[in-house]
Amino acid sequence: MANLELRELQWFIVLAEREHLTQAAAQLHISQPTLSRALTRIEEQLGVQLFDRRRNRLQLNKYGEIFLAHALRASSELAQAEQRIATLVDPDRGAIALGFVESFGNWLVPRMVNRYREVAPGTSFELFGGAADAIVDGVRKGRFDIGLVAPRPAADDLEWLPIGKQALRVIAPAEHPFQQRDAVELHELADEPLVTLRVGYGLRTVIDGLFRSAGITPNLAIETTELSTMSALVATGVGVAIVPEPPVELQHAPLGVPLSVPGAHREYGAIARRVGPIGHAAHRFLATLKADASSSDMYAVTPASRQPVSDREEAQ
Repeated sequence: MANLELRELQWFIVLAEREHLTQAAAQLHISQPTLSRALTRIEEQLGVQLFDRRRNRLQLNKYGEIFLAHALRASSELAQAEQRIATLVDPDRGAIALGFVESFGNWLVPRMVNRYREVAPGTSFELFGGAADAIVDGVRKGRFDIGLVAPRPAADDLEWLPIGKQALRVIAPAEHPFQQRDAVELHELADEPLVTLRVGYGLRTVIDGLFRSAGITPNLAIETTELSTMSALVATGVGVAIVPEPPVELQHAPLGVPLSVPGAHREYGAIARRVGPIGHAAHRFLATLKADASSSDMYAVTPASRQPVSDREEAQ
C-alpha cells in the first residue's frame, strides 16, 4: 500500500458510504471513470475486491469492511494531527509543554500559568515535574517547550531567562540549638547529619557547590527526592537540612534559620532551546515571562504586595 494516495483513501471512504459510483463521484466533484480507476488501483494493491458488484450498485464486502475501518481510523488520526499542529502554532490557543523542578509546582508554576491565562485564555498547558537534570534533558530533546529550573544549567545550547533567587536556610529539629540562632555558619553543619536531595536535583547541586567551595565534606545522613520529605525527616530528629526560603504560598513550611555564607541562594529561571522548533504559544509565553520578570516582582519568593505591612515599611 506504499503507493496509495491520501485522496484515494478519502475517495474510498465516500464510495463505501454511498455504495454507488455515480453518486460518490458527484459528491467528490470528480468524474466517474476517475473514481472507478482509483478503486481498481486500491483493489489491485490489496489483491482482493472490496465491493460486490450488483447491477448498478456496489455492496461493501467483508474485505471492504476491514479496509474501511482502518481507512476511517487513519483519516481520523490525520485530521487530529492537523488540528493539533494548528493549535500549536496559534499563539492564542496553543499548547505549551512546561517542565519544572518539582519544588516549583506548588507556587511558581501556578503563578505563571494563572498570569499567562490572563494574556491568552485559550492556551492549554502540559505540565511535567521532575529533577533539574531531567528537565534540562527534556528541553534539550524537545519533550518540553520550556523548563523552570534552579540553578542555571551549564548548557550553551539553551537560552536562560533569570527570574529570581531563593535564600537558603537551615531547618533543624524542635529542640536543636540552631532553633535559637539568628544565623548558622556553613562550617557548623560539618558534623551534623544532613538530610538532602539526591544528586541530579538542582538544590543538591547548589549545596554541594557551597560545601566544595568551603572545603567541607558534609555528613550525609539521608538522600531523598522531595523537599516535603526532607522537612518531615528533620522534624522527626533525623538530622538538619538546607532548604530554600519558603514562598508565601507555603506558610506552613518551616521557615528555618538563615545560612550565613556568600552565595547561599538558588537562582531560578526558565530555559528553552536556542535551536529547534518551538510553538508560537511557547514563544509568546517566554516573551510575557521576560517582560513580567523585568518589570515586577510577581515571581519573587515573597512579592512586595504580599509581604506583611510591617515588612514593607522596613524595606522602605
